[in-house]
Amino acid sequence: MILTGGLKSFFPHVLRRIIQCNRLSNISGMAEGYKQASVVILHKSLADDFEKFCHANDGALPLLYRSKPGDWKCPSLSSDPDIRTDCLQYRIYEHGTCTGSLKSLKEYSEQLKDMVTFYLDCSFSFEKAVQTVGIPVRYVEQKYNVSMYKTAVPCYSVSTFSCNLVVTMRPVPESELEAAVQATSGLKEAHGAPIHTGDPGLLGIKDLSKPDYGDAVHLHPGDIPVFWACGVTGVEAVISCRTPLAFTHSPSPMFITDLKNTVTVRSSRQVPQVHCISLHPLHYSMVSVEAAQKIKTLETLIGTDPGDRGIIHLHCPDELLKASLSLSHARSVLITTGFPTHFTYDPPEENDGPPGALAVAAMLQALEKEVAIVTDQRAMNLNKKIIEEAVQLGVLKRPVPLLSYQKESDDSALMFLCENGNPERPRFDHLIAIERAGRAADGNYYNARKANIKHLVDPIDELFLAAQTIPGVRTTGVGDGGNELGMGKVKDAVKKHIKNGDVVACDVEADFTIVAGVSNWGGYAIACALYILSTCEIHDRYLRKAIGFPQLSKRMVWQSALPSVTKEEKLLKTLVQHGVRSGKTASLEMEVDGLPFYTTHSLLIEKLLQEVQQ
Repeated sequence: MILTGGLKSFFPHVLRRIIQCNRLSNISGMAEGYKQASVVILHKSLADDFEKFCHANDGALPLLYRSKPGDWKCPSLSSDPDIRTDCLQYRIYEHGTCTGSLKSLKEYSEQLKDMVTFYLDCSFSFEKAVQTVGIPVRYVEQKYNVSMYKTAVPCYSVSTFSCNLVVTMRPVPESELEAAVQATSGLKEAHGAPIHTGDPGLLGIKDLSKPDYGDAVHLHPGDIPVFWACGVTGVEAVISCRTPLAFTHSPSPMFITDLKNTVTVRSSRQVPQVHCISLHPLHYSMVSVEAAQKIKTLETLIGTDPGDRGIIHLHCPDELLKASLSLSHARSVLITTGFPTHFTYDPPEENDGPPGALAVAAMLQALEKEVAIVTDQRAMNLNKKIIEEAVQLGVLKRPVPLLSYQKESDDSALMFLCENGNPERPRFDHLIAIERAGRAADGNYYNARKANIKHLVDPIDELFLAAQTIPGVRTTGVGDGGNELGMGKVKDAVKKHIKNGDVVACDVEADFTIVAGVSNWGGYAIACALYILSTCEIHDRYLRKAIGFPQLSKRMVWQSALPSVTKEEKLLKTLVQHGVRSGKTASLEMEVDGLPFYTTHSLLIEKLLQEVQQ
């Protein structure tokens, strides 16, 4: 007789006895509240390297116990174990190839004398925690094993152990995403919080109906696929090292320990939050309550209206947080700036925009992302000089590539943004416009006084429009008056509340719209928000998918890239020397938008930095 149900309340030692008698077909949903372990058995000569591999990728391979050579017991995990018989099924690997399945390893007892057993905590361990808060576990409901998938995400390699991450997928109702994250984040030894939420393609998984291990689990309407790092990564590591002989448990039937799950208690500030940062493809990110609140405070600080323009009516809550989360996930970012409001001067540019753009570029460089700037062809030489001097002043670590865009055909924008115009191969993940002249509904470009400056503006708006058609490419617009690129998202409010808004309102939307009293402030806030995210342990773990080592050791590099009063003062003096004027007054003084640097902008920068450093 094969037992398959009614065993949830059995004690672990009873289940192990039943397993030893081959009277179970699977243990899905059993031993609730107890740790379950993946098992990897290797020759002792590989043990030290595999342990290092586990520690380097502890999200996938949380090590519970390492045995001594020839010891098939694990006294700290179980009172009466025999690893040769305590799993439902084993797999044997020879030179990286699975050569068979076994119900028992007793026939290999002689070989096991020179082998070491690793016990790795498993996500089955957190089933009870998830169910306790009312979240359905679909694969248990459907009486399947959990779905497991190989990803395109490389683990941190150690010696001969080099493989990609394996994940489990559990469908979670959208309304319960944050509850699922919070229920599992404290169970660090059971893989902890998810490493990805949303489109499986972002992990390199092509088809959820075809898992590499386990069974295909069906999503209900409204379910979101949520992925946790999986101990079966250890199986892939065994395959990669091509050792002459190794054993693992067969994926899903785990070793049941006597240990109760332990929850790591977090402070209320370190509770994780979940935010949607893309609908196409569907993608959620994660951040601590503390980091999210800091970024919201930054948004409040820059949202003041010293010029009394009425921008309070344009404000979109949490756009800074969402834009920064999206930028944090990006690999390559394109920035544009330049508002030739002073059309009777040469150069016609104002000094609001470039400082904010370079502040973002500096932080992106520190975060080791690719970054480029696109601007008007007529302004290339001016911007080249500004960038060169920004490097000399220490604002930038190295020059930023400078690009221009002209429309030559209907597909020019797509060709610019993607390799050979292929939407599946974008060159940039995110586009940012900071105080960039935006196209109005009539196709013209206007300054705040309704003067048409179209003859001075290249059609960079088309890049933002084309980005809307490219899956995974996000856009952010930063402005302070509603006539800037990206402000189309709030154009109705601009027309209603901003002087001349019915004429000047930008008609081109961005995914995220950041409204600031001065656009430079929006750039400063983005740089500060990226620093906050990078120093958030919860976000850092999610970004690297719980593999490799924390990046927090780079904190000093990131900190040196933050905007500062000294940097911005030097940069503003450089702009003045190049004839770049204050937007409101056309003055060649230490002011931006008619507001003095030393009593307005410098104080704002100090307030932003105070929030970052708390």
